[in-house]
Amino acid sequence: MKKIISTAGILALTLIATSVSAKVSSDKAQQLGTSLTPLGAEMAANAAGTIPAWTGGLNSKNTKKNSDAGRPADPFANEKPSFVITSANLAQYKANLSAGQLAMFAKYPDYKMPVYPTHRTAAYPDDVYSVVKNNATSAELIASGDGIVNFDTTIPFPIPQTAKEVVWNHITRFRGGAATRTASAIPVLANGSFVPVKITDTLVWPEFLKGGRDASKDDNVLFYYLQRITAPARLTGTALLVHETIDQVKEARRAWVYNSGQRRVRRAPNVAYDGPGAGTDGLRTSDNYDMYNGSPDRYDWKLVGKKEMYIPYNAYRLFDQSASYSDIVKAGSLNSDYLRYELHRVWEVEATIKEGQRHIYTKRTMFIDEDSWGASVIDHYDGRGNLWKLAEGHNIQFYDVNTPWMAAEVLHDLDSGRYLVTGLANEEPKFLKWDVKKSRRDFTSSALRRMGR
Repeated sequence: MKKIISTAGILALTLIATSVSAKVSSDKAQQLGTSLTPLGAEMAANAAGTIPAWTGGLNSKNTKKNSDAGRPADPFANEKPSFVITSANLAQYKANLSAGQLAMFAKYPDYKMPVYPTHRTAAYPDDVYSVVKNNATSAELIASGDGIVNFDTTIPFPIPQTAKEVVWNHITRFRGGAATRTASAIPVLANGSFVPVKITDTLVWPEFLKGGRDASKDDNVLFYYLQRITAPARLTGTALLVHETIDQVKEARRAWVYNSGQRRVRRAPNVAYDGPGAGTDGLRTSDNYDMYNGSPDRYDWKLVGKKEMYIPYNAYRLFDQSASYSDIVKAGSLNSDYLRYELHRVWEVEATIKEGQRHIYTKRTMFIDEDSWGASVIDHYDGRGNLWKLAEGHNIQFYDVNTPWMAAEVLHDLDSGRYLVTGLANEEPKFLKWDVKKSRRDFTSSALRRMGR
């Protein structure tokens, strides 16, 4: 992995504002790597022994290197479910499920959740652990928690005190530094029919550009993102460029789109909040992507605490290249034969729309994995306060590159029976390339225009 270049203090000079949340003391930060994992999760097993202790996760040092780093082999291929949650035994397990997960059983009587032994596989590179430990004693929230200063690269708050600190850990979590992925977004009708939308996207943190972060050119930039739709024909050529800002209240997300029909690049301020997601048939908002993204400024946030919960985890079966999309994507939900749930500790956070603000989701309840900081389950509520959508992130550990991410994310519309699955790639000959070499000029509006042509 490329050595991370420290940028602590740079953003403090460029995002001057009043701090609203204090860093932790040096003594408290010493818990990282001892009683807490290097990312701030509880190191120990739970009292019942159903969640084991974290012993380093799956990483490039303790796991055999895979021939295809983009699609790691399943290290638990021989395991069988410990039990399967069904409508018949749901009452026994409901305390460890979200309202949205429970609603799936009410809507689909044959719905199943296969639960496997828990493996705490999340692991990051050693140099990332060092950065996170330094962040613990330096990073602070500003602008009522809608921005960060004195923050380096990833996970500013490994020992969080507030809900917004937990959410910022999800937003900034490490995803390999620089990667290009080819996968599909698949809007699924209630009867199970679908047409995949093939997407190639690239995600790069400034620290991983050629030459590293430039304080003058990467001011307030968290990462650069470039997306291109390559199928079906009616959408081919549509492209999106995003410069994700850290303080989106001070400076909104910079976004441009290339419309293949109009053949021009234009600024896209609606690529934020509840603006529609491209190629998703109206099923996803802009801030639904990656489970949740963007500025947290439209919500009031409450930290409920921690709980144990059955969440999608170690979803290696979704990489099965012997299966087609139609084998996995079924009416109502993904085929449970390819799913895996485990019991893990999660942070529970509630977001309620602020008075005077608007969003199609007036409330979100998020459950964020303590080991990876990835949001694993999110329940969404509509303007009347009714449960509307369930999002699940099917977590994976890319052990060759010490990076947790997702094999797929699924967003269920509990009213219509439609759903969207994003990230499936078992039909793609080339899926994921890590450590891609990109320069700043690859993320300009001119580059977007060239890509469109």
